[in-house]
Amino acid sequence: MQATAKLSGYRQAPRKVRLVAGLVRGKSVENAIVELNHRAKRAAPVFVKLIQSAVANAKAQGMDVKTLIVSELRVDKGPVLKRSRPRAQGRAFPIHKHTSHIIISLSEKGSVKEVVGAKAEKVEKVVAEKVAKPTAKKTVSKVKK
Repeated sequence: MQATAKLSGYRQAPRKVRLVAGLVRGKSVENAIVELNHRAKRAAPVFVKLIQSAVANAKAQGMDVKTLIVSELRVDKGPVLKRSRPRAQGRAFPIHKHTSHIIISLSEKGSVKEVVGAKAEKVEKVVAEKVAKPTAKKTVSKVKK
């Protein structure tokens, strides 16, 4: 079970917002909020409010708030507001004002382990295949003169 919250049309470039998103992805809700409160990035307070909104949605669904972690955090590109800046000799230079869509999903620790467990099984299978294949080592014999 997941609780989600979404913010559409946030007026900051996705590239800048993704820097903050990488800090809290996969962390518990409490640790994520503490981490964001100590960041000097413009997007940090926005993420705090979004996480709190997702926690409220989780409470409404009957989930245990103490075991919630940030399972998915996606920052997508929103519409670009195109403006122009006057320049010399009557010219105009374009200004692009980027926007972002932020989607956050919280889930309880047990449910994320199931998803990660499926990926872990694939990784173990690949590792087992590589270990099972004997690698031929090249031996170099030195000839004495």
